[in-house]
Amino acid sequence: MNDDSFFTDKIKKALQNTPPGEWIPEIPDDCIRLHCGYPAPDLVPDEEVKAAVNCLLDEEHDLPLHYIGSPKTAKLKEQILERLKERGISVTESELLITSGACQAIDLIARILLDEETIIAIESPTYMEALEIFQNYTKQIISIPVDKDGLQTEALEEILEERNQKGLALPRFLYTIPTFQNPTGTTMTEERRQHVLELADKFNFLIVEDDAYGELFFNKSLPALKAMDQNSRVLHVGSLSKIVAPGMRIGWIAGTSEIIHACAWFKKDLNHPFAQAAMAVYLANTDFNEKLVNLRESYRSKCAAMISALEQYIPEAASWYVPEGGYFVWVKFPGADTSQLLTHALAEGVSFIPGKYFFINQAAGTECLRLSFSFADEKEITEGVCRLGRVAEANL
Repeated sequence: MNDDSFFTDKIKKALQNTPPGEWIPEIPDDCIRLHCGYPAPDLVPDEEVKAAVNCLLDEEHDLPLHYIGSPKTAKLKEQILERLKERGISVTESELLITSGACQAIDLIARILLDEETIIAIESPTYMEALEIFQNYTKQIISIPVDKDGLQTEALEEILEERNQKGLALPRFLYTIPTFQNPTGTTMTEERRQHVLELADKFNFLIVEDDAYGELFFNKSLPALKAMDQNSRVLHVGSLSKIVAPGMRIGWIAGTSEIIHACAWFKKDLNHPFAQAAMAVYLANTDFNEKLVNLRESYRSKCAAMISALEQYIPEAASWYVPEGGYFVWVKFPGADTSQLLTHALAEGVSFIPGKYFFINQAAGTECLRLSFSFADEKEITEGVCRLGRVAEANL
């Protein structure tokens, strides 16, 4: 029997895309993992989460393990609303949907807003898993370049003006990571943030703001696009994966009640009520602002170690952006093929993500790679960059 004969044409087309997760390299056990966009192991609050789970079960017994789950799942929503309010984002309960991580949030937005004819705009480069999601729904994707100041909004405006003059369809939404972008680590300036909101009004599109790293600033924060949004153009996607624990799968969408209702309609009961209740207990028992201070200090120090190592060990021809927060450093090796370089790097005992996976046109990322300073400790970061430098010197 040919099982794929039962698939719809839409699914058959989606299955022709690059397989999900192909960007993850096969890592030898003794490898220094500079590819991992994960929280540092010593910053994941395993004992605190364990205590929260025990407290939850001691108090409510089997209730959190049922379909509907604990009433504390509603408390989690209140806690997220309060955290958003602290960041200048004022939304009501009907304008917030808790999701199973940011990826489910992005997928739900894509599901309700996209079809094969829909055009969207994305940053180039951008988050590879968002690319995987969007390409399941549409091939009509416009890439907008990123520089040291984030999304090049002037380039976006030129493209929109040209399409408008030619009578071509305009994007339904722009997907952007304005703060400590994945993969480049860059941050959109406040002037560009205001500009992109003006463009959304002028050309009538929505903005999907992925804010997974927004609270992990080293020195100063910029307002989220949603906090600047006066005309309900922004769908704000957030997550606790980078600041608490990714395995808990807690994310959200903040947007208009109509869009939240449509997303919830297709989400149905695909919740994780136990994880949500446990997270609510954890947050209730945690000084979260103090936790964020500790996270920022740790990642600031790790980032400084990586930048110092790059300056010391990487060939002078290479260049990189110095991030002001988040997890990542984006490095360019002129003339290199970083996919081939990865083979040599793994043999030397260090990993990274080749840049091609962050582009619609993968050839645009051939010379680039993403390093993460979040997961490894500072000694490993320094040694890993040293190994990468030896590999680059030997093979470029």
